[in-house]
Amino acid sequence: MENLYLYMLAALAFLAIADLVVGVSNDAVNFLNSAIGSKAVSFKTIMIVASIGVAVGAMTSSGMMEVARKGIFNPGEFMFDEIMVIFMAVMLTDILLLDFFNTLGLPTSTTVSIVFELLGASVALSVIKIYGDANQTLLDLGNYINNSKAIEIILGILLSVVVAFTIGAIVQYLSRILLSFKFQEKPAWYGAIFSGVALSAIMYFILIKGLKNATFISSDILEFANTNLYATLSISFVFWTLLSLAVTVLLKINIYKLIIIVGTFALAVAFAGNDLVNFIGVPIAAFNSYESWHEAYLAFGTLPSEFGMQSLAQKVPTQPYLLLLAGVVMVLTLWFSSKAKAVVKTSVDLSRQDEVKERFEPNFLSRTIVRYTIELSKSINHILPDSFKKTTDKQFTKPEKDPLIKAADLPAFDLVRAAVNLMVASVLISIATSMKLPLSTTYVTFMVAMGTSLADRAWGSESAVYRVAGVLNVIGGWFFTAFSAFVAAFIMACVLYYGGGFALMGLFILAIVLLTRNYITHKNKAKKIDIEDELERTESSSVQGVIHESAKNISNVVKRGNRIYTNAISGLAKQDLLELKKNKKQVAKLSAEVDDLRDNIFYFIKNLDESSVGASNFYINILGYLQDMTQSLEYISKVSHKHINNNHKKLKFSQIKELKEVDDVLEVLFADIKSAFDSRSFEQIGTILSQRNTNFDLVTSKIAKQVERTRTEESSPKNTTLYFGLLLETKDLINATMNLLQEYHNSHDSSVEPATINTEEEE
Repeated sequence: MENLYLYMLAALAFLAIADLVVGVSNDAVNFLNSAIGSKAVSFKTIMIVASIGVAVGAMTSSGMMEVARKGIFNPGEFMFDEIMVIFMAVMLTDILLLDFFNTLGLPTSTTVSIVFELLGASVALSVIKIYGDANQTLLDLGNYINNSKAIEIILGILLSVVVAFTIGAIVQYLSRILLSFKFQEKPAWYGAIFSGVALSAIMYFILIKGLKNATFISSDILEFANTNLYATLSISFVFWTLLSLAVTVLLKINIYKLIIIVGTFALAVAFAGNDLVNFIGVPIAAFNSYESWHEAYLAFGTLPSEFGMQSLAQKVPTQPYLLLLAGVVMVLTLWFSSKAKAVVKTSVDLSRQDEVKERFEPNFLSRTIVRYTIELSKSINHILPDSFKKTTDKQFTKPEKDPLIKAADLPAFDLVRAAVNLMVASVLISIATSMKLPLSTTYVTFMVAMGTSLADRAWGSESAVYRVAGVLNVIGGWFFTAFSAFVAAFIMACVLYYGGGFALMGLFILAIVLLTRNYITHKNKAKKIDIEDELERTESSSVQGVIHESAKNISNVVKRGNRIYTNAISGLAKQDLLELKKNKKQVAKLSAEVDDLRDNIFYFIKNLDESSVGASNFYINILGYLQDMTQSLEYISKVSHKHINNNHKKLKFSQIKELKEVDDVLEVLFADIKSAFDSRSFEQIGTILSQRNTNFDLVTSKIAKQVERTRTEESSPKNTTLYFGLLLETKDLINATMNLLQEYHNSHDSSVEPATINTEEEE
């Protein structure tokens, strides 16, 4: 019997380490996105600072461990064997759920996961105990669950969404009014005041509140700071303001970059101090439970089913070496996990200052919110005096972009917003940590970033409906996390309770298999990303430059188009529904990439000088032809899939044979085009264009044959419709391809050296 619980502890220790890896991979976005998005310092510097912060925060998170022991349920109502079932169910559910979200590239909240898993597993055991006791009903559930603390934690998590968004928006608005977008041109004392406020807030809450359990801070200092709040903050503000002014004036150091470095450290400290309980709190609570029971077992022979867990309600300090070990694992994960480096994009894109290809489609709710917000904004503008509106508009005027820098190389937002993101988020999380509330760092950092981007007018009329839809999608995902965590932990606890050791072994092996499979899948997927198979935006400023730069895209589209057309005909011939389904996805991806290039036309034209109108006309024309080609391929792929999916009659042998003949001719045509564009031998285009009538005549002859068949022998309307549709769309595909080639043939001048924009990255 004792061995079973030793095995459970060993399994929990393994799961704790795995959960640390998975959890940090998920939460790295929380303290890295502001520094990375602003491109304030190098990625290596950001990682070093964050690593030190994580290590310090991990060593000071002992007080938060009580949440796992008694924050959600009343431990005195459960026996030792029941507590161990709860803890095992929570850890197995947590690691599988988080790894599932990470594999999909969706950042989620580890805090919400652990809270609702504890709630789900403890409710499951409570219901089992209630139904096993004839004197109890479900109304007695409140005896088992720590209702007041659980509600406090859940409300704190939900409230953090509103509070973080609101405070982030207010602080950013005031900061922008003070500094404007041209903050680098302001006198040094402007930045010094901003730095004084930011660093005072960060240092007070991190050092005095967040690290109050740390042994390296004197109790006298803590007592003075807490009893003399205003004096402490005033002294701190004066000190940091003067120091910032001296650093800016004498050492010529960019004070905003310094704030971002300090803020990244502070947020990493706050993250580790607050979130470490999510990863190792449950295993440590299980270890404490085992120690208490084992003493009773050795002394009195107490069985696990007879030992109540009142001891968990007492405050038990966590061993420093366990915190140190956890900190080391977190730091190593931060450096070496590929997933940790891949979860930043969502929050950065949603808070980006510039227009980007939006990741979320608008919905009814986002449109409604934006519509009413616009009306409210108009009403407020009518009340505000004109002088105030002119002043604020001037502060929010963005500086002109350097046309020589690629859009992809520009920061997502400036240093001021990055500093506010870090300052507000770290302060809010540290306040919650000092109150022993496991606030969701994901919620706080994300909503602060959304609030600051709104206040910064990053959500203009062009992007607001998409950004709001994105925020609603992410928040909806958080609620889905809560529901999933509760239900999964509930089921897992029931399986473990009734299945015993066999269920434990089976679920543990299942967890290892799934984690290994997801790791291998993610690794293979990362290897398969072929950069050459993505269409690239053109940066040139002349016709000849656009011709040379876009040649790779044309070759790419022709290669993929050839494959898509062949797969459609092959899928029809073999009635292979799976192949046709994959083909639809491939053409949808190609079409989306072409649409993305068309969406970039505005920025392409903006980068041109007045003498380069010809380049814009040429670029617009070739994108139009590319879109015509993808639309034809989409139609061919869609109708082929629909025909087989609806189980219609197979095409006749003669029809398949004729389609294969057309496919063979197109394969030669596309191969010649690809060769010409790969080698930049644009003179070959004339030879290819001479085959235009031959290709048209071939397709026309096939149409004529089908007309004759329809009159004499064809008996299937669906087959006839499909066959005519394929041939007519093939003619359109050939026409669009030839028009594209004609555009290149007319515009190319081999005697002109192509002129391109200098896109060298700054050192």
